[in-house]
Amino acid sequence: MHKWYRKYMLVVGILGQFLFYSQFYTIIHHKSATNVSLEGFLCSLITVISWLIYGVIMRDKVLIISNIVGLLGAFGVVIAILIYQ
Repeated sequence: MHKWYRKYMLVVGILGQFLFYSQFYTIIHHKSATNVSLEGFLCSLITVISWLIYGVIMRDKVLIISNIVGLLGAFGVVIAILIYQ
């Protein structure tokens, strides 16, 4: 069951990070980040970076993969906010 749960957490970890991609798409599509909090997404970016570092230290592939996906998405949102603010 341990292997099954790790696979489950990998899928959930990656899917959970798609919030960033959804927000990125909305900002780019509307060419506006008026109602989007830069501070909130900067906090999210710092959190994702912290979890990624922790995953690397612990050598946990699930944390590493899911947080790389999150890092790219969060970084994209922050850049999009800076461009369209």
